[in-house]
Amino acid sequence: MGRSPAASLLLLLLLPLLLAHAIRNPIRLPSDRPADDAVGAKWAVLIAGSRGFYNYRHQADICHAYQIMKNGGLKDENIIIFMYDDIAKHVENPRPGIIINHPEGGDVYAGVPKDYVGDDVNVNNFFAVLLGNRTALTGGSGKVVDSGPNDHIFIFYSDHGGPGVLGMPTFPYLYADDLIDVLKKKHASGTYRSMVFYLEACESGSIFEGLLPEDINIYATTASNAYESSWGTYCPGQHPSPPPEFYTCLGDLYSVAWMEDSDKHNLRTETLKQQYQLVKTRTAVNDTYLFGSHVMEYGELELNMQNLFLYVGSNPANENATFIDDNSLSSFSNAAVNQRDADLIYFWHKYQKAREGSSHKRNAQKELLEVISHRLHIDNSIEFIGKLLFGSKQGSEVLKTVRPAGQPLVDDWSCLKSMVRTFEAHCGSLSQYGMKHMRSLANICNAGISKEMMAEVSAEACISIPAGQWSSLQKGFSA
Repeated sequence: MGRSPAASLLLLLLLPLLLAHAIRNPIRLPSDRPADDAVGAKWAVLIAGSRGFYNYRHQADICHAYQIMKNGGLKDENIIIFMYDDIAKHVENPRPGIIINHPEGGDVYAGVPKDYVGDDVNVNNFFAVLLGNRTALTGGSGKVVDSGPNDHIFIFYSDHGGPGVLGMPTFPYLYADDLIDVLKKKHASGTYRSMVFYLEACESGSIFEGLLPEDINIYATTASNAYESSWGTYCPGQHPSPPPEFYTCLGDLYSVAWMEDSDKHNLRTETLKQQYQLVKTRTAVNDTYLFGSHVMEYGELELNMQNLFLYVGSNPANENATFIDDNSLSSFSNAAVNQRDADLIYFWHKYQKAREGSSHKRNAQKELLEVISHRLHIDNSIEFIGKLLFGSKQGSEVLKTVRPAGQPLVDDWSCLKSMVRTFEAHCGSLSQYGMKHMRSLANICNAGISKEMMAEVSAEACISIPAGQWSSLQKGFSA
């Protein structure tokens, strides 16, 4: 059938427009399409939430992660570092100015930007950085995640934690509900395309369990589920051990697993899902979990089909590396220590290595006894409060109750924070060890106990606040 005169005239009129459009927007073959790094910028926020040489491993993790980003092609202006920075030049560091994350590893501290150090490592600054809110910052370099709608954001947080809470070297600590609120605000601002959150902490699954929406373009993996500890590795007395001059753990099991995988593979072809499976297997320690934990994933799981390169870049030296499902990295076997006991390992070996009769020996013994005393005080106080509230038979059962999967730790987060402050006002700081009891305090809220009743039983359980740095409230409350 022939074309009508009207149609032919219309085609002639439209032809210049069609040609102009084709010139501006040519059809691209797959091989002609821009590389992934041409679509949106990469941003990384790396946070070590602890301080002290006994927590060496957290800052070592963060420094190692920085080297991966840097080797992967990320620019320093797009990598934001939070670390107390009291490790590299610490008097006890046997290699001054150097931090290692593996027994045979090189220096991971070199070149690390000092964006937020010391007391500038705090919840307020972390949230301000993530939201790109420079006016809310207090100290630091002023760098924020100034991302756009096509950008990809990677967050890695390594620290102690507890049910619903993450530690900071300053007070207050970071609570799950506040973090999720900030992530929702970031999404509502339309300033990222997708985000990946890697979290190393005890009970880290509880930060996202029942809280992280599945429709805000965030994919998260955690070192453990909502009710178990995560693990330190490369610790004294384990195999492999750190060099003999070290008496602290060099890394964390989950963190070391994902980073050593990233060091070795071509991240242009390896997906988030593939890394998750490798890390999950390695952290499970041959599926025994005796010295390991259950690595979990949350949020928008479909994002795990993306290549890691979108978030952390890829070292050109690994361009020819071939991914294999069978992880060629060595198993950790029994080379791990419960995160909450890693400081005991440090203080014990410090005491053992000190010369008999020396002031160092006496001071090391004092430190060790103070740590043990604080732990006993916190454990006994929480147990006694449970008995006072719920009876000697039901107390322990109520405090240890774990909610079904998919439910958040607590219904009223304001109540939880109030219970923390009430407990600490009478019994002293929970500190990094006491975060393990957040579930007990959450269950007290879930049982409908009032703040007034909690204050009454806390005063009965704790006649006074013990002396010593661990119980001190001088720097503030945990909530």
